[in-house]
Amino acid sequence: MKLKSPFIIGSGPISYNAEGVIRAHKAGAGAVVTKTLRDSAAKNPYPHISKAGSSTLINAEKWTDLEPETWINEEIPKINKESKDLNLIVSLGHTIPEVKNWVEKIENAGVGAIEIVSYREDSIIKMVEIAKRRVDVPIILKVSPNWSDPVDTAVKAVEAGADAITVMDSVGPVLRIDINTAQPLVAGENGMGWMTGKSIRPIAQAIIVQLAKKVDVPIIGLGGVMEAEDAIEILMAGSTAVGICTTLLTHGVDYLHKLNDDTKKLAQNLGYQDINEVSRSALVNLSSEENKEKFNFEFFKDKCIDCQRCVEVCPYQARELENMNMKLDEESCRYCGFCASVCPTDALIIV
Repeated sequence: MKLKSPFIIGSGPISYNAEGVIRAHKAGAGAVVTKTLRDSAAKNPYPHISKAGSSTLINAEKWTDLEPETWINEEIPKINKESKDLNLIVSLGHTIPEVKNWVEKIENAGVGAIEIVSYREDSIIKMVEIAKRRVDVPIILKVSPNWSDPVDTAVKAVEAGADAITVMDSVGPVLRIDINTAQPLVAGENGMGWMTGKSIRPIAQAIIVQLAKKVDVPIIGLGGVMEAEDAIEILMAGSTAVGICTTLLTHGVDYLHKLNDDTKKLAQNLGYQDINEVSRSALVNLSSEENKEKFNFEFFKDKCIDCQRCVEVCPYQARELENMNMKLDEESCRYCGFCASVCPTDALIIV
């Protein structure tokens, strides 16, 4: 696939039908993944999506609420008719029989790739193998962070023929309660749902970097990309393309125009000539061995605003700042680096 932008719309509410898919494409998506097709349409609880803090959502939403025949006979043909250059990826799950039932019909409807999804780690490899035997379009494995060993399972899926990997699905089950009503935010079983948004990106990146060192297939970094800085970071960790979903739910689909522009400009400001140069650029700095050598601190008096944050957060009481003069008790300091990380002006840095 040739992508007109690095952003791929992940399976979710944005791509609920042909209209949603086409709208995302027009907003600047490089590719769009449909909501997950299964043997029957989903019946969601009410409510099933809620904001759960800054840049975080919880959902109890299931798969597509359209029948699979509707996608194959109506939605996919409509997408292909109205958007000739749209890179369409169909999400298919969650069981072996469902892959057998639909994978060939999906390919025949006219798609660019098929993403295989399952919450059952013991069946996903077999699902990939069946799909690879039956169709010629690329097969993408979607990693679940809820598997016992997502990295090892993804490696085995690539060995079984997966052409690319999406990292990752939502995290859960999780629970949030409205303290004013004592009611859960979503109406899933026991009030539980699945978490998406900025808080899950570090989990995704940890999986991505491990996979980028083990496999040689494209990786779609999906999970918690809300702004340009997030997109750059998840690319640096080893992603080939950037998956997004939650940020368009919270900002609207047209936010993708800004996200594309901001990411391109940020990459250039960081010294990259092309967005592809950003991909995997941090891997050289991510050693499998722990660093055992102490670093040095550097203090820039002209940048300091005397906020005292570095002093306040030190659990070892090792730092003092008086009259813009910084003192460090090296005997008490454990060189955790926390003080430098909270400095709002980079007056205190790690060298």
